[in-house]
Amino acid sequence: MAADQNTGAPFSPLENEVMSALEKVIDPELGVDLVNLGLIYDVVVDDQGACTVTMTLTTMGCPLGDLLHSQIIRAVRSVTGVTDCQINLVWEPAWDMSKMTRFAKIALGVHS
Repeated sequence: MAADQNTGAPFSPLENEVMSALEKVIDPELGVDLVNLGLIYDVVVDDQGACTVTMTLTTMGCPLGDLLHSQIIRAVRSVTGVTDCQINLVWEPAWDMSKMTRFAKIALGVHS
């Protein structure tokens, strides 16, 4: 699990469940999930179950943004206890390959 990418407080059990659900959202171009790609920067679920996912994309003009958006919303809302999902799309810090997990690098044949 990529909880170490969390930019805020440690994840709650519910936030960890959201991260697990996000591991099922696969970037169709790369064939690796968004969590292992390092695109999910933070997940916060408030006391009412509203979730905010802070994330980025590999490039600003990513043609898959809309598709990924709907898949993320669906995955997050599938978690029991989550009532809503908002996506906070950010461009800072910029994504680069150093944000990928070892799993993603191996899957993509990236050697560092």
